[in-house]
Formats: sequence, structure tokens, C-alpha cells
Amino acid sequence: MSKNLLLEIGTEEMPANIMSGVVDQLRELADMKLKEARISFEKTEVYATPRRLAVIVKQAADAQPDEEVKKRGPSVKAAFDENGNPTKAALGFARGQHIDPSQLVKEGEYTWAEVINKGQPVENILPELFTSLITGLNFSRSMRWADEEAHFIRPVRWIVALADDKIIPMEFAHVKSGNISRGHRFLCKEPVKITCPEDYKAIMEKAFVVVDQDERRDMISRGLKKVADELGGEVWPNAGLLEEINYLVEYPTPLYGKIDEEFLKLPVPAIVTPMRDHQRYYPVRRKDGSLMPYFLTVRNGGDKAIHNVQAGNEKVLRARLDDAKFFYDGDRKKSLEERREDIKRINYQEGLGTLLDKADRLVKMVSLIAADWGFSPEETEKVRRAAFLSKSDLATGMVTEFTELQGEMGREYALLDGEDKDVADAIFEQYMPRFAGDILPQSAIGRALSLADKLDNLAATFLRGLIPTGSQDPFALRRQTIGAVNILVDGKIHWDIRKGIEEALKLLPGETEKKETAVMQIEDFFRQRIKTILLDKKIDYDVIDAVLSGEINDIYALFLKAQSMLDSHIKGEEELRQAVTRLANITKGKQAGKVDPNLFEEEAEKTLYAAFVKVSEPVARAYGEYRYADALPYLKELTAPVNAYLDTVMVMVDNEAVKNNRISLLVKVLEIYMGWGDLSRLV
Repeated sequence: MSKNLLLEIGTEEMPANIMSGVVDQLRELADMKLKEARISFEKTEVYATPRRLAVIVKQAADAQPDEEVKKRGPSVKAAFDENGNPTKAALGFARGQHIDPSQLVKEGEYTWAEVINKGQPVENILPELFTSLITGLNFSRSMRWADEEAHFIRPVRWIVALADDKIIPMEFAHVKSGNISRGHRFLCKEPVKITCPEDYKAIMEKAFVVVDQDERRDMISRGLKKVADELGGEVWPNAGLLEEINYLVEYPTPLYGKIDEEFLKLPVPAIVTPMRDHQRYYPVRRKDGSLMPYFLTVRNGGDKAIHNVQAGNEKVLRARLDDAKFFYDGDRKKSLEERREDIKRINYQEGLGTLLDKADRLVKMVSLIAADWGFSPEETEKVRRAAFLSKSDLATGMVTEFTELQGEMGREYALLDGEDKDVADAIFEQYMPRFAGDILPQSAIGRALSLADKLDNLAATFLRGLIPTGSQDPFALRRQTIGAVNILVDGKIHWDIRKGIEEALKLLPGETEKKETAVMQIEDFFRQRIKTILLDKKIDYDVIDAVLSGEINDIYALFLKAQSMLDSHIKGEEELRQAVTRLANITKGKQAGKVDPNLFEEEAEKTLYAAFVKVSEPVARAYGEYRYADALPYLKELTAPVNAYLDTVMVMVDNEAVKNNRISLLVKVLEIYMGWGDLSRLV
């Protein structure tokens, strides 16, 4: 026999932005707890709305299976006397396991009891199991309410706990379980009785609650598309907005509203941002991408008096767009270049000057980058201009009111000021990527300005000692560092990031000693972020350790080194890896001097030196052209002479000159291998 199980946790409205993660967490937790409790089941289904979390377990076993357990008792010496009779220790252990002393098994030095634990009916296990599903959920912030010690993301108001049609008695935060749920807050005033788990979805839908988040999301998408089609346009898609709306409503009904034509004269970001980010409305656009005078939204309820809802939303949006128009009109009284005077009054970070100081530092940083990246004079002038104007939009009314528009309004105002399009685009791209999964800058000058901005942020913040720890990262330095890494890798740019860090610190006020410390800290911060990215790319941990063993300089090269190690299957070259390990051990802490062939005394020395000279040039050429795998045949050619040398030549001889010469040769040979990475770390 099997049973269907249901647990519904009814709450006050939960934050929409966390719900997707909570659903995944609850699904994993339910599967884990059922397996721990030895309850077999067909599958689990997790549902979520703003006011409830629910788990349905399909075809759960009605009881646990019997469990055979082997338990260790006292030692054989302690369990039996010299005549082989059980002692008090053995008798007590047997009694505790509910077996006869004669059933004790001698195995090794101990006695053992083979016990069969009878499986419990599922109804006996569920109260504790269901409670653990509530208490086992982790939230970044939880609430306590009234005088409760219990905590949850929001106050718990009801609990439904069923095994088929039977109520499972349990309690959390003084809320006792039952079979009574609640429907839509406004459309269903009566309590909703859940007769059995398999009817849960249908019963709740009659109460105007679509509990399945996937069905609800599909309803919203189809409804929005239908309304947009009727208006002769298309929905401006936004996956994040769809997910947020999905967890704001229980019974979605899409509708549209009109936008006054006068507002369509504003730049597109000035219209879309208040609409989408503040009011959670979808813009409607034509096939050519231009905005239509409509917006789409979703009502949490039916279509009764839908025109009143439409009018209310239009009124709200009109007020927001009126604000935007006011700020926009005020902003256009000054150009971005004139706004530089205004950013004098905005502090960047304590003790590190104003935003104008930062913009001036960025001009110097991008000049360095432009020279290193081989920019043309025209490109150099453009990136310097973009840096010069980069922070001016932060003093505008639009960005002050709608902070999400930093960079976007900078681009719009730059174009209106008659600035070059490449300059305007770079002003926008400087903040990319703005969040996980965001696109990267695509233009060369956009990459340069974005990297310069991120290095300046890192340098300034580390210099102040504000290093991220654990989950605390108030300046989003991890995101910015990952962004810097991805910019270089995506752009296939070979550049010494350490040089960039040092330059960024030079441009800041502060003590030399603190800056030297900050260089090492930032370099290590980059190393940790690179490691994370490589792990996400499924690169083996030992390969990562190998390429990150030295200084962090050419980041793109590090990625090429790691990938080439996998592609070349160098980990399978056991003899080579052993040779490198032997070299690393014997030369640890040693420095190379000039190698003098006249001091060679052994034939193995001459053979190794000849092999070293032969492979040095082709290996250096392969490394210089980032063709690391092409160096492998030469490294393998060097391996046999290395092993022969180490097997036959005594390095630490009394003759100081000979000893140093031998050490110098081994160090130089090791450097050949190390140009790819620390191959001794491969396993």
C-alpha cells in the first residue's frame, strides 16, 4: 500500500525575489528527509505562491521497511568469563538490544548484536518529518513574531498536513496542523478544506489560487503575449521581471494601460526603467523595436472591474513618468562636460577624493591601458574622452532619482550632446557586467574603461582596508573582480593585471607600505576569483593549482594554460610529472646563476645541458605564442635526460663552484617546465 502526502505552510506574503531559491531548497530538503527516514516514494512536487509553500509526495510507502542493524557490544574479554559464560556486561547489552545473550556474535575483539528494527508506519514518522521541512529551510533573514521563539521567513498562519485523507498532527509556532487552507485573499473569503493531496491543485484553483508556479508563469507569459498581440505589438521580454511577478500573484490576469504620447519623447531608458523596475510593468514595442504607447501588467485576481484597475495603473505610471520628464528637462540645461563641476561635490570614498578625482584617475588609467593594448591615436582619444565624462551623469536628476540608470543616461546624454557614438557606448559599458549573467562590454574602449573603473574601485577599497569577508561584500568587489577577469578572457586580451593594480594604487593617495600590501591582497583576491571561474568551467582542481601557483599577471594566458593541460592530457605523462617533482624538491629555495659548461664533470650533465639548449628556443616560442600544448613533445624529450642526471649526478658536492653550477642548470631546466605551470602539482 502507498499514500499521497501533503504539507502546506501558509504564511503572510513572502518576498518574491527569494522564492525561486526557496522552491529548489524545499525540493532538495524533502527528498533528503524522506530518504533519511527510509520512506520510499515515487516523486515529490513543490509548489509556491506568495502566501504558501507546499510539498506533495506521490506514492509514499505506508511504512518503513525493516532494518537490519549490527551493533557493537563490549569486548569479548569483558563479555564472557573464563568458563565462557556471559558476564553482567554481556547480559546488560543483550537486554538493551532485546535479544537473548546466546545470540551475541563474537567477531574480532568485540561482541556484536544483529538487530532487526521494525519499520514504523508512515503516520508515526510524518509529524517529526514535516516539522523538519519547516525548520530545515534556511533564509538570509528570518522573522520572529509575537512572543514566538520559532522563526520563519514570514509569520506562519496555517498548516495543512495530510496522509491521504488523514490529518497528521503536528505544531509549529503554536499553529496546529489540519486540513483547512486559505484561498485568494480577496476572491475567496471562506476556509478551503483539502480532502486529499491528489485533489490539492484542483481545490485551490476553485479558491482562485494557482499553486503550481510553472503553470502560473506560463499563464502570465501567454496572457501578456495575447494582450500585446491584440495591441499590434510585442512584449519586451525580461526573465527576471517575469519570475518576480510570478511570485507576486496567486491568480494572474494580464491587462494593459496607455502611456501619454508626450512621455514617448523621453529617451527609452527614462521610460522603461520607471515602468519596469519601479512599477513592474512590461513595455510594448513594435516589430522595429520602437516603443508603443502601452504597458502591460498583471493583476492578482480576476477580470472584474478591470478598467478601474487599468485606470489606476495608468495614473500611477503617469506620476512616475512625469517625475522622469521633470528630471530630464532639468538635466538638459547642462552638458555632461559641464556636469563635471557638479561631481566635485560628490565624495567617492572617505579620504580618496571626489567623483571628479576618480574620473581624472580613470583618464590616466585608460591612457596606460590604451598604450598597452595597442590602441590607435583615434581610439586613445575616444577612450580618454569616455573616461573624462564617465561619472558626469551621476550628478544628473535622472540618475539621482533612478540610480539604475547610471551609465544608461550617461550614454543618452552624451549622444544628445553630440559626442561620438563609441564614446557614448563606452560610458554605458563601464558598469558591465552589472549582475551575474549580464553581458560584457563589446567595444575595445568599453572594455578598457570598464576594466579601469573596476581596478580603481578595487584599489581604493582595499587601500582603505575594506576587504570582503565571508558573505560581507558591500562594494560588490567579487562581482567586479569576476567581471574584470571575464572582460580579459572574453576579449582574448593578454595584459599584465598586476601592472594595472600597481598603477591604480599609484594614482591614489596613501602610504607606500600600505599600497604594497594592497597589491598582494588584490592579487590574491583575483587568484580566488579565477579559481572559482575555472572550477565552474569544470577544470580539474590540480590543474587550477598548477596554473595559479605563481604570480597573477596575464589572466587570459592562465585560462589558456589550464585548458591546454586538459586538451594535451599532460596529467597522463607520469614520467614527466615525476621528473618535475624531483626537480622542484631538489631546487626548492635555490636561485639560478650562469651555467658554465666548462664546470661539467659528468656525462649526464653534458647530455642534460645539450637537451636543455635544444628545446629552450622552440619551447619559448610556443609559450610566447600561447601554444602551450605544442611544447609538450619538447618537454618529454627533456624528461629522460633529467631523470638520468638526477639518478647519477651528486648535486651537493664539496666544490662550491661545481655545486652552484649544477643547481643553476637544474633551476633553469625547471623553469622550462614551469613556464606552463607548476606541473608538480598535477595528480
